[in-house]
Amino acid sequence: MILLDENTKCLVQGITGKQGRFHTEQMLEYNTNIVAGVTPGKGGQEVLGLPVFDSIEAAIEFDPEINASIIFVPARFAKDAAFESIEHVDLVIIITENIPVHDTMEIMAYAERKGVTVIGPNTPGVISPKVGKLGIMPTHIFSEGDVGIISRSGTLTYEIASQLTNAGIGQSSCVGVGGDPIIGTPSVEVIKMFNEDPDTKEIVLIGEIGGKAEETAAEYIKEHVNKPVVSYIAGITAPPGKRMGHAGAIISGNTGTAKSKMEALTAAGVKVATKPSEIVDLIKEVRGE
Repeated sequence: MILLDENTKCLVQGITGKQGRFHTEQMLEYNTNIVAGVTPGKGGQEVLGLPVFDSIEAAIEFDPEINASIIFVPARFAKDAAFESIEHVDLVIIITENIPVHDTMEIMAYAERKGVTVIGPNTPGVISPKVGKLGIMPTHIFSEGDVGIISRSGTLTYEIASQLTNAGIGQSSCVGVGGDPIIGTPSVEVIKMFNEDPDTKEIVLIGEIGGKAEETAAEYIKEHVNKPVVSYIAGITAPPGKRMGHAGAIISGNTGTAKSKMEALTAAGVKVATKPSEIVDLIKEVRGE
């Protein structure tokens, strides 16, 4: 498993809000190691039995082993929340969507300077079925196993994970990298993690039109990855210049099309599905089943 493991201790920024409280309860029910919440001005309260602090610094004084944060604050406050978490922890997951692009650019520049891993924004989060989830995904569709999933689409993550689980194929970790044009950790970085992860035997890359993330990943896979990779690219019928769903899903010129991504991945030795339902069969194929 990657990112979220037995050593992860997390706090929730925005825990007193409706979304923060709801998803914290879901994460706790999945046995995720969440130990505190942070909402400025709400310090001293308790939510779901967890202490709430005014700042991350105060939360870390309470538990110095906290090393991760998940952010549920509104978009206008997300930059400040992210900067605070980047200052103090190693892993930051930003669930918030509609963060202004210039704010996201500043967040990522600061995270790079600090050497902190950021997942998102506009992500369903991360789940490692053996230990918990930091995100908003429905847990019943995931199962423990050895397939690593990377995705730009929450809905497709759920669909493909559910099909794998129903076929008796479990997952080591699943990472939603986020659907915005600027994100903290691109698909290629997650592929590197899975390639080095002893708990992961096969990798599923779920991409979509727009940007060069999948072409970049294809180059890396061809040169460095020694595990089987299967992929699905959404947006095969999307016309050029039209955004499809995510802010990052827009074709520009001759790059970013589903066709160009599928060709690059195929050339790198990746088994590419033409529809999500083919992923299970492709995993079985690379396993020799």
